[in-house]
Amino acid sequence: MASDVELAAMRHAITLSALGLGTTSPNPPVGCVILDQHGTTVGTGFHRRKGEPHAEVHALTTAGEAARGGTAVVTLEPCNHVGVTPACRQELLDAGISRVIIGVIDPTSRGEGGAAMLAAAGVQVETDVLRDEALTVLGPWLTATTRRRPYLTWAYAPNDRRHQAAEGHLLLHLRGGADLVVTDKTLDEGIPGGHAPGHFALPDEADIGVGLPQWLSAAYAVGVRSVLVIGHERGDALRPYMHAVDEVIIAAPRADPSQTLDTVDPHLPPIGFRLVDIATSAELLICRLQRHAREEM
Repeated sequence: MASDVELAAMRHAITLSALGLGTTSPNPPVGCVILDQHGTTVGTGFHRRKGEPHAEVHALTTAGEAARGGTAVVTLEPCNHVGVTPACRQELLDAGISRVIIGVIDPTSRGEGGAAMLAAAGVQVETDVLRDEALTVLGPWLTATTRRRPYLTWAYAPNDRRHQAAEGHLLLHLRGGADLVVTDKTLDEGIPGGHAPGHFALPDEADIGVGLPQWLSAAYAVGVRSVLVIGHERGDALRPYMHAVDEVIIAAPRADPSQTLDTVDPHLPPIGFRLVDIATSAELLICRLQRHAREEM
């Protein structure tokens, strides 16, 4: 069973993993913390983008010899195959790690999987540690990988004279966590130039008009794992395809305390979604709804 120190390290690793959002795809955003034999943090790392070292390698490099006999705390099961970079499972073994704490098992593992191979080599392995918390970052990638289409978020503001400013606020706040941002007029990377050349491309914007499911499949094929749609014009095209929408985020000018979700948007909450968060700023009320199926991963 994971100790309090290891649980704290996992939460640290989850926080680190979020730094890869918007740049790692088609790879997952992963964080890693290395603890020495005394439980002291001696190395940290996260995966930035495909083709560059994985989170475990960054953390082991920082830790150096202090990693020997220590514990690796990683948000996603260490990979078990040699691709653009070496297998993280072997990197951990070579560094002398004696225990590995894993948040989420990787459904894309090849062969037996990194956890099984580490255990077979005599490493203590514990899995599903703070899995739900790790999914706050890994969830969209895992959903996209399982369905083979990007995780889709629609964010907009109710139509009033201030909705354009509210949607500008949403765009600024949310775009860094998405691979692809679609507004009423543009289609671009969430972090322009953030993804690895040769492993990611923008889908054909014109194909959106052919049908959302086909366009999402095409976007997945070129490396996109998360899409953020901002605004009403594009959003109106989403309404017939709400089964393909994973999150809805609505911003409204802050009003009196009696304001409820149906006054923010009479069409919501849609069937199959649940309210998961409400945030306020000096000017806005922001409601976030998520598809129930996310709980079943």
